[in-house]
Amino acid sequence: MLKGLNPLLSPELLSTLRAMGHGDELAIVDGNYPGLEHARRLVRLDGHHLIPVLDAVLSVLPIDDFVPEAIFRSTVGRDRDALDAVHEEIIACCGRHEPKQSVVPLLGPDFYPRVKAAHTVIQTSEPRLYANVILKKGVIYP
Repeated sequence: MLKGLNPLLSPELLSTLRAMGHGDELAIVDGNYPGLEHARRLVRLDGHHLIPVLDAVLSVLPIDDFVPEAIFRSTVGRDRDALDAVHEEIIACCGRHEPKQSVVPLLGPDFYPRVKAAHTVIQTSEPRLYANVILKKGVIYP
C-alpha cells in the first residue's frame, strides 16, 4: 500500500500507466468486452466495476490537452447520442477530473479498432453493457 494512491491501482497497472507516453491510449472495458482478443497488453481488475477504476486511473493519469478530443466512450448499439446510466456516470467522473474535456461517443466500428490499437486495455468486471471508455494520455507540465 502507498499513501495517497487508490488501492485499485495495482503494481502492474501503475507500472503500465507510468510506461505509457504522451498520446498513448488506455481502454477501460466492461466484463463482456473481448479484452483478451483485442488487447496488446491486458490488465485484469476482476471484481471491480468500471467507474471506481476510471476514477482511480484519472487520479494519476494526465489527459491529453494537445488535441480537441481525448476521452471517448462506447455507444448504445448504433445510437450515438443515447446515454445509459453508465455513460452518465462516465461523463460525471471524467468531468470531476478533467472539466475542460468532453466525453466523445464512438460507434462500434470506430471504437473497436481504437481499443485494439490502445497501449493497454484494463478489463473490469462491470456487468453493464456498453461500459467502455478510452483515455488519451497527456503530459505533466514542468
